[in-house]
Amino acid sequence: MADAGDVFDVIVIGAGPAGETVAARVVRGGLTAAVVEERLAGGECSYYACIPSKALLRPVGLAAEVRRMPGLELRGAIDTAAVLARRDEAVSHLDDGGQVSWIESVPAVFVRGRGRLAGPLRVDVTRPEGGVRALRARHAVVIATGGDPLIPAIPGLREARPWTNREATSVRRVPKRLIVIGGGPVACEMAQALHALGAEETTMLVRGDCLLGRVEPFAGELLADSLRRSGIDLRFGCTPVRAERPVPGGPVTVHAGDGSVVEADEILVATGRVPAVAGIGLETVGLEGRGPITVDASMRAIGVPGGWLYAVGDVNGRNRLTHMGKYQARVCGDVIVARATGTPDDLPGLRDIADDLGAPQVIFTDPEICAVGRTESQARADGFRVRAVEYDMGAVAGAYLQADGYTGRAKAVVDEDRRVLLGVTFAGPGVADLLHAATIAVTAEIPLDRLWHAVPAFPTVSEIWLRLLEEYGL
Repeated sequence: MADAGDVFDVIVIGAGPAGETVAARVVRGGLTAAVVEERLAGGECSYYACIPSKALLRPVGLAAEVRRMPGLELRGAIDTAAVLARRDEAVSHLDDGGQVSWIESVPAVFVRGRGRLAGPLRVDVTRPEGGVRALRARHAVVIATGGDPLIPAIPGLREARPWTNREATSVRRVPKRLIVIGGGPVACEMAQALHALGAEETTMLVRGDCLLGRVEPFAGELLADSLRRSGIDLRFGCTPVRAERPVPGGPVTVHAGDGSVVEADEILVATGRVPAVAGIGLETVGLEGRGPITVDASMRAIGVPGGWLYAVGDVNGRNRLTHMGKYQARVCGDVIVARATGTPDDLPGLRDIADDLGAPQVIFTDPEICAVGRTESQARADGFRVRAVEYDMGAVAGAYLQADGYTGRAKAVVDEDRRVLLGVTFAGPGVADLLHAATIAVTAEIPLDRLWHAVPAFPTVSEIWLRLLEEYGL
């Protein structure tokens, strides 16, 4: 049984962005919290995903911008060692001391170790030094353990010791020859970054016929053109069927279903992620021991008697984006506080706004690709009567001033019955800065007749908004 010092109002298993946010939110509401983490406080995003990948990509994007601007000259290649050194600074040299201090300043109690459910409102923590610390929650336990990279069941692949995003973003020596399996955001970002930093022979094996299958097709096509122009060997319809690495640390060979064979120094697998629920004791509270954990709009786990278990972030499978995990965490924390204090829990977040209307996403490649809401095909499949309009972003005056030969495209998907935006996609240099305006327009369901009065400044790329509305007929 937990002693008095090990009893908290809320226990959070997982100290990534979502878990940290839940803890901060419940403490702000007057509750006590403990945060349990086996690995690095700050989570995957801080050390092996969002932060380091963008640190690697930023110099690549800047170099591309310089090449597109007359009057500027890029002298020499990118200094890979300097880029890796700055990456190390961005991830605090894989030292989570600062993040632990932040959690304790919330204030919440940080507990290092592997957390496992041990029954209703109970969490056992296996400590690194040995022994188990038994914690008990008065009101809620929140699972925020994130996700793990998926390694496909391809004969020989696991034995070949492939890289995942973790090895790719923490690379110490960039291989000259690299195979990338996958065509999603991680595959595209890391292929482009590592190719620019020294992986001269980079081959992407994509099972489907396009990149970034969840965004508008034109965006993947623009990116594919860019990757090919940079020298990346991009192969569509190419499914790996066998991998071999006879000598540990030696070359790896991949055999594809079309009969082709590719050899490289390293292989990066970027084919998705799975919820990190192995060994966390879901079966002790009546749930299946595999994910995702199904939750309602308040992030409360469905099927757990007493309604005390919650899940936020990748582990619930709703939306595998860091900012969406933090959004869910804010909803979850506020609901826990409301229920613990006996106040109404009909909070704005319970309307499921962000999940229903679509989450914003940026792929930080060159060109950048960003989108919010539904694609045209998704909107039609969901039963909306839609009209889509597109515009060449290079034809906007601000784009010409930003770069010579600026290449990009924008698309807006309109609900014809309500005359509001269902989705917006931009592809082009520097378009990520346009995304939040689109997110506001889509999420707030601003009528187009009202949006027409939001005048973009001249000469900026944001004038694309005016052009899209004119294409629609306003």
